[in-house]
Amino acid sequence: MKSLLMACTAILMSCAGTTTSQQKLSDMQQKAELLVTNSQGGAEQPGFRIIKDEKEYLALGKVGFQVIEEGKDAASNYPKFPKDKKVIVYNLGSFRSGSHSINEIKGVYVKNNVLYVEVPAGEPSGGMEIQVLSNPWFVFAVPANYQFTSVELKYSK
Repeated sequence: MKSLLMACTAILMSCAGTTTSQQKLSDMQQKAELLVTNSQGGAEQPGFRIIKDEKEYLALGKVGFQVIEEGKDAASNYPKFPKDKKVIVYNLGSFRSGSHSINEIKGVYVKNNVLYVEVPAGEPSGGMEIQVLSNPWFVFAVPANYQFTSVELKYSK
C-alpha cells in the first residue's frame, strides 16, 4: 500500500512538473516581436546574427531592395530598436520561386540552446511559376535573457 501511495505521488508530481513547464513554454511563446521582413537582400545560406545596437539595426535598411518614398531613408520606416530585448536578423537562404517571406511569428522558445521560431507554413501555389531568385530575411526581437547558440524555424499550420 505504501509503495502504491508513493507511485501515485510520483505520478502527480510529474504531472504538476509537466504543467508548469508547458505554462512557462506558452509564456515564452508570447514574447516574440517581428520587426522587419523583406523578400530580398538576405544571404544565400540560412543563418542568423544578433544585432548589437541601433546603428547596426538601421544599416539593414540600406541592404534590402525596398521601394520607399522619394527623399526618405528605408530605415526611417522601421519600428524603433527595442533596447530591452535581443534583436536577431535571420536569413532564410536562397529560393528559386514562390513566396518565402515571414510575415508572422506564432511563438518562440529555447530548448537545448536552440531558439525555435514558430512561423506559419507557406501555402503551395501550384502550377507554373516564374523562376525568380529571392533571398528573404526578417528581423525579430526576443527577451534579452534568452540564451541560445542557434536558431531553427518551425513551420506550423
